[in-house]
Amino acid sequence: MPAPLLQATGLTKRYGDTTVVDRLSLAIAPGECLGVIGPNGAGKTTTIRMLLGLVAPDAGRIACFASGEDGAGALLMPQDTRAIKARLGVVSQFDTLDPDFTCAENLMVYGRYFGLSRAHMRQRIPQLLDFAALQHKADAKPGELSGGMKRRLSLARALVADPDLLLLDEPTTGLDPQARHLMWERLQALLQQGKAILLTTHFMDEAERLCSRLLVLDHGRGIAEGAPRALIREHLEPDVVEVYGPGAVALADAPELRALAARTEVSGETVFFYTPRAQALLAALQQHPQQRTLHRPANLEDLFLKLTGRQIREDG
Repeated sequence: MPAPLLQATGLTKRYGDTTVVDRLSLAIAPGECLGVIGPNGAGKTTTIRMLLGLVAPDAGRIACFASGEDGAGALLMPQDTRAIKARLGVVSQFDTLDPDFTCAENLMVYGRYFGLSRAHMRQRIPQLLDFAALQHKADAKPGELSGGMKRRLSLARALVADPDLLLLDEPTTGLDPQARHLMWERLQALLQQGKAILLTTHFMDEAERLCSRLLVLDHGRGIAEGAPRALIREHLEPDVVEVYGPGAVALADAPELRALAARTEVSGETVFFYTPRAQALLAALQQHPQQRTLHRPANLEDLFLKLTGRQIREDG
C-alpha cells in the first residue's frame, strides 16, 4: 500500500481559551478524495490553513510526500514549507485571481512563481485553459467571467505546476447547478489521473459524488470517518419518511407511528421518521390523509444533521 501523500497527526490549534482544532488526525492516499464536512466553526478552514503552513499548530505533526510506507523521507510542515507547496495545488473559498491580467496572463504569472520558464508556460497554458473549458476566454480578464468560469480558472491555476495533491476549500460555493456539475467533471478527471484531493464542502451531494472517504468535524474534532455509504449504514436507519401539512407536528407523538420508527425528529412543520419499516409506516400514515409524505432513502444530509445537530451556527 503506498504511503499517504499527506498525514496529519494530533493537530491542535487554540485561540485564547477556544480550541478550534482538537487533536485531529487525517491521511490522504494517492488517487483519493478525502472530504472534510462539518458545521460553520467546526475547524475546517483552520485545518486547511495549518496544512498549508499559513497557521502554526499548537501541537501535532504534518508530514507530506513520504517516499516509503514507513514514512521515511517525508517533508514536514513548517520546516519544509517551500518544498511541500511546490507539490500542492490550492483553491481557496474566495477567488484570488489578479483582476488586471487576462486568463492566460494569470496562469503565466502563477507559473513563474513556481519557477517555470516562459517557454514551458506557453506550452502549458493552452492545456490548462482547455481543461478548464476556457479556451475562448484566454484574453478575457476575470471581471468578464461568470462565477463558474472564475472557479474553473482558479482550478486551472492550481494545476500549473502539475501538483500531486490538491487542497480545495469549498470550491463550488456560489455556483449554479450547471457550473457545479462542470466543476465536478473536472475534479473527477483529476482523480482518474491519480491526483489526490482534500475537499471541504457544505454540499452533501458533492461530498457523496466526489469523495471516497469522509471526515466529519464538529467543535474541532473528528467525530466520524469512512466511505459515504458505509457511514450512512453505520449511523442511520435505511429509510426516511417526511410528513408535513396541517397538524403534522402532532403526529411525532402518535404511539402507533413512533412504534414503527427507530427515531423521530421535528424541524419546523416537518416530522422526520427514521425507520427500517417504511412500508408499514406509510400504511399507518394513510389514516392521516390530510398530511403529505415523502419517502426516501437516508442520505448524507441526514447523517450530517444526526451527528452535528440541526441548530443553526454562526460563522466562526
